[in-house]
This record gives sequence, C-alpha cells and structure tokens, in this order.
Amino acid sequence: MSESTKTHPLNYDKIKEKLEILADAAKYDVSCSSSGGNRKNTNKGLGDSSATGICHTYTEDGRCVSLLKILLTNFCIYDCAYCVTRKSNDIKRSAFTVDEVVDLTINFYRRNYIEGLFLSSGIFKNADYTMERLVRVAKKLRLEHKFNGYIHLKSIPGASDELMREAGLYADRLSMNLEIPTESGLKLLAPDKTHQQMIKPMGFVKNELIQYQEEKKKYRHTPKFAPAGQSTQVIVGASKENDYQIIQVADHFYNNFNLKRVYYSGYVPISNDTRLPAIGAQVPVVRENRLYQADWLMRFYGFKANEILEKENPFLDLEVDPKMGWALRNITQFPVAIQYAPLEMILRVPGIGVKSAHKIVQARRFQNLSLEHLKKIGVSINRARYFISVSGDNPHLKFLNAVNLKQIILTDVTSKFEKPFSNQTSLLSDHSFLR
Repeated sequence: MSESTKTHPLNYDKIKEKLEILADAAKYDVSCSSSGGNRKNTNKGLGDSSATGICHTYTEDGRCVSLLKILLTNFCIYDCAYCVTRKSNDIKRSAFTVDEVVDLTINFYRRNYIEGLFLSSGIFKNADYTMERLVRVAKKLRLEHKFNGYIHLKSIPGASDELMREAGLYADRLSMNLEIPTESGLKLLAPDKTHQQMIKPMGFVKNELIQYQEEKKKYRHTPKFAPAGQSTQVIVGASKENDYQIIQVADHFYNNFNLKRVYYSGYVPISNDTRLPAIGAQVPVVRENRLYQADWLMRFYGFKANEILEKENPFLDLEVDPKMGWALRNITQFPVAIQYAPLEMILRVPGIGVKSAHKIVQARRFQNLSLEHLKKIGVSINRARYFISVSGDNPHLKFLNAVNLKQIILTDVTSKFEKPFSNQTSLLSDHSFLR
C-alpha cells in the first residue's frame, strides 16, 4: 500500500513539533502571493481560491490573505552557503509525510485558520523524488478531498517535464526560486547548482501556459494549468550583485518567461562563511523595498529597466523612491501639463498612481482639472505639485534644480517654499494641497 493511501492515527504532539520546525524553515521564502488564482468551487468541495485571498499577504485588490506555509522537509542534499537548511548546518531536521500535509491543510481550513497551502521543500534523494511528493500532496487534496482552495507549489530544480506538467494541473501557482541573481554568484555560494537547472522548468511552465491559453480558445473544458502563473525569488545581498544587475535579471525573466512576480528577499546572515556578508551586516530593509518599487515601475508604469538605473549609477537611491529618482534625473521633462499630457507621461509623475492617472485622463475630457480635483482623485499632491502644471505654469521649477528640489522634498520645507510665490499662480495660492 502506498504512503498516500495508508491511514494512520496522527500523533499530534509529533505533528506540532514538525510544524514548528518546518513552518519556521519556510519563512525565508517570501514568494507566497495568491494574486491571479481563479479556481472556483463547482463540485461541492472545500474552498474557493477566486472568492478568497491567501496567506498573510495581499492580493491585487487589497485583500489580506492567509495560508499554511511549510516545507515538506528541511533535509537537503545541497550545501548552499546562504540557506539555513543546507546539509552542513547543524539544525534539527524533520519531514512531513504526504498524508500529514494533506490532513493539516484540511483541518486548518475547516477551522478557518487558512485559505490555502504554500508548500516548498528541501531536496532529499533527488529532484524528481522530492517533486513527486509535492505533486502527490496537491493531487490528493484536489481529487480525494475535492479541495478548491489555493495551492502554491515550489518547483524543484532539475525536476522532469512530466512532473512539472502534473504539478501545473493541480496547483494554482508554481514558482522556481532563482536564488542568486547571477550565475557567477550562484557558482560561488552554491557550486552544486546552476541557473540552467532552474531556467529549464521555468521555460517548460511558460510554454505549457501558452499552450493552455491556445487550447482554451478551442475547447471550453481544457483543464486548468497553473492559472495563477509562475513566479521566482532572488536573494539580495548574499553575493555582490548591484541593484542594476538585479533589475536587469528581473526584466529578462518578465520579458522571456512571462512571470507573474519576481520577489526580492534581503539576505539574513546565518553563518560565518567567508563567502557571505558578516554576521550583523544585514541588508537594509529599505533596499529591498526600493527593489520592489522599481519592479512595480516595470510592471505597471511603463518604465524600462535601463531607465530606472544605469551601469554608471548601479544602486537605487535609498533616500527617495525610484520614480522620484527618475524624475529628479530627468527634470527637463517637467512640469507635465495635466490637462494635455499623454497617459504615459502622467504615469511618470511622482505622487500619481496607475488608477489616479487613468482617472485624470477620463476626468479632463469634461473640465479643466485643479489641484483640488487631483487631490479628490487620489493624487499625492505633496509630491506631485513640484512636477505638474494645472494652469499652464509651474513656478516651482523656474527656481529649482534636481539637487535642491530633492532636499526640499526630503525635508518637507513647505513653509519656506511658499513665501517667494505667494502672489503668483493659483498653484500656490490654493493652500488646500499642503498636507
């Protein structure tokens, strides 16, 4: 009798101990978003990934979500210097059986603790052996328990195409962690791995997603294949890649592998290995945050990777966000005439988001927009006012350059800035925008 068909009474103390170990080990994997899931409950089963979100993260429409996030095991055949579960690390080891993960997921769901499962694993024996067990968990949840909640499976580097195809039939999202952004960095810190091992299954999933979309146009009942797409994660700061290199890598995978997301995880020093940053030299959270902001600009604002950073200035400014940084470097392109500028340029104004930009384009068809209108639309006037014109003029930029404008924005010296222009255009006489 196979492991998946046996029934065993659960030792709850043992399960609790495993859960503590393997949930803690899973916290280093940040790529657990559920945005894009659309699996509906049509067979009177459990869950509905389209009606709920997943896992202490946020979906695109702002819903907070919850998920059982665990490793199948923290045993691993690899000795990656940056990984807490590497084989040479002296930690307590544990492993779930397929049945234990399935039972935990169902029991937690019924108690309303979670809305889905994020399952990753260390690699034991080999890639296919590990991936086959991850797939068995998802398959058993779907077929035996009619579970329609969200399932995110972490793909294993080197897994066969057959297992990747089966994984996509039962999981909502697949993800393959690139880990170190460059091949040279990976070779230094994880000499047993190559980027090709990771890229091959990502390419397979991309092709399967394209094929599914084509077949869906012809056949209504085409089975779902990873409907929430695939994602990856890179570790920031474990090796010496700069932000320019990281953004270029992300841009490459967005353009060539149709990824839903690239996640950025600041390296947390876990050992005294001389190949790694010293204990205590943790990557600043703000650097990680700036990379996410740059990523957002590429995905939603029409920015190219080469516009965000250049080789000559390879690190993001930690004082201002990347959009503000671009505006300060390209100050000659401002002010933007809100009433006439194309959407593409309005999207580049600091303080104007995607939804607000579209609202501006729609609203200006019916009236001339004022700062008060922009404020009601949702524009952050405190930032945008330096870069826009609502009446054909912007006295701010007549007397400012990028250096002193940056300083004004950082220190918020609005009172000093107002006085020289108090008798000029309505841009300054209307003080309602000063927040």
